[in-house]
Parts: sequence; structure tokens; C-alpha cells
Amino acid sequence: MSEPHLVNQAVMIQTLHDLRNGQLRRCLAMGFSESELEMLKQPELVALLIHARVPWCKITVDREMLHGLAAQVREAGQEVGAIDRLLRLGASSEMLCRRYALAHQEVALRRELLGLPRRKGRYPTLTEAQEADLWRAWQAAVGRGLSLDDEDALLAWAADLAEAQDWPLAVIWTALRHWIGSAGT
Repeated sequence: MSEPHLVNQAVMIQTLHDLRNGQLRRCLAMGFSESELEMLKQPELVALLIHARVPWCKITVDREMLHGLAAQVREAGQEVGAIDRLLRLGASSEMLCRRYALAHQEVALRRELLGLPRRKGRYPTLTEAQEADLWRAWQAAVGRGLSLDDEDALLAWAADLAEAQDWPLAVIWTALRHWIGSAGT
């Protein structure tokens, strides 16, 4: 003897749940008409539909939605990776709060999860030689077309430089923002 069709059971359980919770629109969105939902008030019919051995409903895949959700997962993973990288490179809480709308507590928790030491006080400043090196590197990047208006490109460049020079990203970013602000006045 064959078993009841699992899709039938799942659809009925979800439909009954939605009806009990006043989610009529969700039931209509699944494909039921109002008259069919009215019929579901009959316990005998519900029992028959749940235990039916033949499928009385079809599943369709919304490919556009499926691919959109997959893209969201990829983007979220990339964002988490970017945040982790910025933290490892010495980004300040303020940078991450402004860029990714993270609360200071979340930044602190992420630092802890990454095993990074707790920040106490300000980041050290660059030496005169380091600041001169940073200035030359920045001028060269601007000369190669780095746009002062493209914050994504600026941050990517600053992160690469922080990684290459082993300088805290927050210190580089502060200097860049200062120079850009001075150039605008």
C-alpha cells in the first residue's frame, strides 16, 4: 500500500496554519481560490487531501527568485569577508560603523571572534617618513586615476596599502580623509 503524498501533506499543513493565523493572502498566493479555502472548513475533506496518495498540487520553482536569493548569500559572504579583512588590517570601529552600519558592539564582537586584540585608545600616528611615503603612494594612485569621489576604490586602495606596509588601516584612512577634505576647501 502506498504512502500519502508528502507534498500534499506539506501544503495542507501550511495552508491550515496560515488559515488559523489569518493569513488568507498567503493561501491565495499558493493558488487556492476563496471557494476552495471555504471547502477546507470540512474536516473530512482536509483528512482526504492530507492522506491522498496522488498529488493534487504541483511545485514550481521561481528561478528568478532562487537565483536572486543565491546572489544575496554570495554578497553577504563577500561583505563578511570584506569586514573581516578590514578589521584584520586595523580598521576603526567608526569606519565600519559608517561603511557597513555596524554598531560599535558588533564591531567589538567581530574583533573578538577573529581573535584580534582589544583596542585601547587611539591608533599610533605615522612617522614623518611613513607619512611622506603614504603621500607619495597616494599621489601616484591619484595620478593613475584613483578617484577621490569613489569611496569604494579609495578604501580598497587604502586596504591594499595597509596590508603591504603593515600600517593600521584607520591611520591611513584618517590621513586620506584629511587630505581629501583639505583639497576640497
